[in-house]
Amino acid sequence: MIHAVLIFNTSGVPRLTKFYTPLQQSSQTLVQKIYSLVSSRQASLCNFLDAPELESFLGQTDDNGEKLRVVYRNYATLYFVFVVDSAESELGILDLIQVFVESLDRAFENVCELDLVYHFDEAHHILSEVIQGGLVLETNVEEIDRAVQEAAKARKESFASANPLSLGGGGVGSRGGTLQTPLHWITDRLTGVRAR
Repeated sequence: MIHAVLIFNTSGVPRLTKFYTPLQQSSQTLVQKIYSLVSSRQASLCNFLDAPELESFLGQTDDNGEKLRVVYRNYATLYFVFVVDSAESELGILDLIQVFVESLDRAFENVCELDLVYHFDEAHHILSEVIQGGLVLETNVEEIDRAVQEAAKARKESFASANPLSLGGGGVGSRGGTLQTPLHWITDRLTGVRAR
């Protein structure tokens, strides 16, 4: 099971945090602890490590008494970290991190730290397409991208149909172009409907 997904920068500032198991202590302390574990490792070492010190944060070890593991990858200024138990393959999680990063890249065209800051809702949506409740749902980048695009399209259509003054929303939904508002003259002029 995946217990947590964290993204933080090289200074240890969290940019995305998602926990799938209840925390026993504060999330800020947990992020700082994981940052200290990951940032102090040499680049020549493997990208996963046992982390028995995290048990006090995330509760008990799994049924077999095996420890939690931290699996991470560093891309430019961001660390992508997954905290998993022994049921997950470390190499499979490394591949899952790559799928998640590729999905973010497709949504944001070369994802960077500011994309995660200003579009955190989209980043969480992409993560929820990949993982739900600590279990992996989808690993196909094409399917993830398609689901994200459909959700964005539905969101735009919903906004256009609910907002009669939205520009470019004519004809979308039941309220589309036929609704006349007190300010219909401005929307007509801005969209060029009544141009003379």
